[in-house]
Amino acid sequence: MKTTVFGLLIFFICSWGIAQESDSLNNASIDSSGVVKDRLMPTTAPVLLFDVTKQKEEIKEKKKKRKKKIYFGEKTRRGFIRQDIRDQTQYQIFHYTTRVKEVDPYIRDIYWYNADDKVIRDSNFDPGKGYLLHGPYERRIDDSVMEKGMYYFGTKHGRWMTFDRKNILQNKAYFNEGWPVDSRITYYNRQDQKLEKITPISYDLKEGYYYHFYENGQIAVKGEYHYDEKVGLWTSYWNTDGDPLVRKREIQYQAKPFTKNFKPYIRAEWDREGNLIYRYE
Repeated sequence: MKTTVFGLLIFFICSWGIAQESDSLNNASIDSSGVVKDRLMPTTAPVLLFDVTKQKEEIKEKKKKRKKKIYFGEKTRRGFIRQDIRDQTQYQIFHYTTRVKEVDPYIRDIYWYNADDKVIRDSNFDPGKGYLLHGPYERRIDDSVMEKGMYYFGTKHGRWMTFDRKNILQNKAYFNEGWPVDSRITYYNRQDQKLEKITPISYDLKEGYYYHFYENGQIAVKGEYHYDEKVGLWTSYWNTDGDPLVRKREIQYQAKPFTKNFKPYIRAEWDREGNLIYRYE
């Protein structure tokens, strides 16, 4: 019983962001039924509220006077974290909202302040333990600004910049509610916005969750890229056309990018009714 529970937790919670060693993945239990019952898992194509073809400058935050601690119309609170690391002191100045908002299941990195542990996390948001970051963020080491940007309900939004200790700009990226603006979007029908594939791109590398949808909008494949490499568990689904979602195949890729001597393998397969027909032992 414990093995089954552990396996379910691994599949539904950990496989999308927490790196596991390949031997532990081999030993993890696999749900024998292919029918997906997780109501939080994205099953149909999202409505994209941005156009990735528009110029980056268009999504820069407009410079205008704001009411104190109100960002994107949302009242926020200011937070502060100090950490002493060796002979350096790191400061994080951020804002967060106390409003509970359901996070976007299509976005991999959701940033939130864990009030219990007094740390900022980027996954497994728990509204019972903390709050979504919302508004300006700045990270400093001693007197040097290392990173700065804006959050929108836990997602990176607008322009994000990183610097070295000499205040020289190292990287600049643009986001729209968690989506890298350079992401590649393909459509079955552009006019009707019928999504086919979403490939997340950051600094010319695939980085984040990948999605492929059937023409009816139902999810066909999902997986994760890290540094342009496929990582973790990639899952394909039968086209059930509105009926309960059924897994078709799971392929296990390396837990971390650039892992030597790791060969992807089929972890499990199911028929259209969700009956297990193959499992890697």
